[in-house]
Amino acid sequence: MDTSQNSVPLAELSEKDGGREKPELPKGTLLAGIVTGIAASICCIGPLVLLTLGVSGSWIGNLSAFEPYRPVFIAVTLLFLGLAFRKLYLVPQSCQVDKPCSMPANLRRQRITFWIVSIAVLATMGFPWYGPFLLD
Repeated sequence: MDTSQNSVPLAELSEKDGGREKPELPKGTLLAGIVTGIAASICCIGPLVLLTLGVSGSWIGNLSAFEPYRPVFIAVTLLFLGLAFRKLYLVPQSCQVDKPCSMPANLRRQRITFWIVSIAVLATMGFPWYGPFLLD
């Protein structure tokens, strides 16, 4: 049996929520954070990426129509990253002993992935602020 301080025995899990296991949250929240982070910067970094790939046309200017929604996308991105952080660091892990989530190595990999994704998403979202300095 796993005796780490972050795990909850299966018996307690069964009593708390009627025997149902809670769905895995970090994967979904990280994916949602990536998507909303890209959406938050599509107005600024999208045209640059498309021009770098050789895609051109007057329609690229229409991507700036997303600019008014940028604060909403940033807020949603930060919400999803916060939920993933909460699940990985603040909520005790609860799973069966023979499941992959009971191994500490998997939790460590999830945390490393979280930080890599968070840094990449925050760098993408912040591009409109530091991008002009890089392009001058």
